[in-house]
Amino acid sequence: MQIARHRFKLRVWITSRLWAQVMTGMVLGFGLGLLLSDATGLVAPETAEVVGLWLAVPGRIFLALIAMVLIPLIFSSIVGGLTGAGSPEELRSVGLRLAAFILTTTTIAAAIGVGLARWLQPGTGLAGFSRSFTRADPPAPDALADMPVADADATLPDRIVDILPSNPTAAIVQGDMLAVVVLALLVGISVTQVQRERAAPFLALMDALLSISMNIVKWAMFLAPFAVFGLMAQLVMRTGMETMLGISGYVGTVLLGLSGLLCLYLSVALVFARVTPLRFLQASGSNLLLAFSTSSSSAVMPVTIQSARQLGVPESIANLVVPLGATMNMAGTALYQAVAILFLAQLSGVDLSPVQVAVVVGTLVASSIGAPGTPGVSIAILINVATSMGIPVEGMVIILGVDRLLDMCRTAVNVTGDLVAAVLFRAVGQTGSQAAA
Repeated sequence: MQIARHRFKLRVWITSRLWAQVMTGMVLGFGLGLLLSDATGLVAPETAEVVGLWLAVPGRIFLALIAMVLIPLIFSSIVGGLTGAGSPEELRSVGLRLAAFILTTTTIAAAIGVGLARWLQPGTGLAGFSRSFTRADPPAPDALADMPVADADATLPDRIVDILPSNPTAAIVQGDMLAVVVLALLVGISVTQVQRERAAPFLALMDALLSISMNIVKWAMFLAPFAVFGLMAQLVMRTGMETMLGISGYVGTVLLGLSGLLCLYLSVALVFARVTPLRFLQASGSNLLLAFSTSSSSAVMPVTIQSARQLGVPESIANLVVPLGATMNMAGTALYQAVAILFLAQLSGVDLSPVQVAVVVGTLVASSIGAPGTPGVSIAILINVATSMGIPVEGMVIILGVDRLLDMCRTAVNVTGDLVAAVLFRAVGQTGSQAAA
C-alpha cells in the first residue's frame, strides 16, 4: 500500500504539467544556448563556458539524485517483478519473448541504419570538412585517447563468463548495470523457489527499498524543468548551429532512421497490443521528453515504469520488463552506431564488403545489448567496432561534435522500445493476476 501511495503521488506530478514545463525549459534553453554560442559573438567563449557550467548544475544534480538510487531501484524492481509475476511458466514466457523482442528489434534497427547510410552516403564528399573540423579547438582529437574502450582481446567465451558478477560488491561500486541486472535476476528466480514464509522478510525489505527509492525520485522530478533548461543551453552553446549545418547529412540520416524505428515501435503497439499512437504518446509524452533531455534511459526508468502503468501494464510486469529494457534494449543506439560506422568508412574512403557489413550489424547488436544506459557509452562501443573493422577513427571528432544531440534522440527511441515491450507483455501479467485471484 505504501508503494502504491508513493507511485500515485509521482504519477499525479508527472501527468499534471511536467511535460509543459519540460518543453518550456527545452525551448528557452535552446534560445539561450544560441545567444551564448560563438555564432552571435555576444559573449566571450571563456565566459560562455563558465555560464554553461553553472546552467548545467541543476541537470547534474538531477542525474546525481537518480544515479544515487538507481542500483537499489533496479535491484528491488526486478526482484519484486519476478516474485510477483506469477508461475514459473509465465516468467519463462516473459523472459523468452522479451529476449526475442530485443534481438529482433535491435537487428532490424541496425539493418535500417546500414541501409540508410549506404543509400544516402552521408560521409561522401566531406573529406575537406573533416580536415577543417579536425583543426578546430573543441573537441581535440587527443580526447579520443581518454575514451573507454572495451577489451578487444577478450574471446567470446570470456565475454559470456564475464556477464556473471563474480564480485557483486565491485559491480555495485563500479555501477555495472548489466551485472546488477544479472544478480537481481538470479536472486529473484531463487526467491521464487523458496517457501513464501521464509522469503517474507527479504521481500518486505525489497518492498521498502523500492518505496524509499521512488520517494527520492519524486524529489528529483521537481528539478526536471530546470535540468532540461540548463543541459539544453549548454549543449547548443557548445555545439553551435554552424557545426550542426556542416554535417547535416549525417545528422539527418540518423534522425531519419530513428524516426522510422519510432514508427515501427508505434505500429507494433497498435497491431499487437491495440494501443493507438495517440494514447501511447499521451501516456509517455513527458517520459520521452525527459529521456530526450537527460540522454539516459536508466535515469528516467522510474518514470518509464509509471508510463507503463498508465498504459495498463500490471505492476509486476512493469517492474520486470522496464529495468531489463533500460539495460539491454538499445535498438536506437544500434541504429545510430550503424550509421556512424558507415559514415566513418565513407569519410576515410574505406569500402566495406557485404560480409563486413553483416559482421558490423552482428557486432553492433551484441555490443548494444547490455550497454549501460548512460550518456557517452555508445562512443566507446563505436570506437571499438570501428577499430576492429580497420576503419580510421580520426573522423570521430566530427561525430563527437553532435553526439550529445543524437544521444538525446536515440535515448527517447530506446525508452519507447522499453514501453512497447512492457505493453506487449501486459497480457501475461493480467493472466497471472486472474490466475492468482
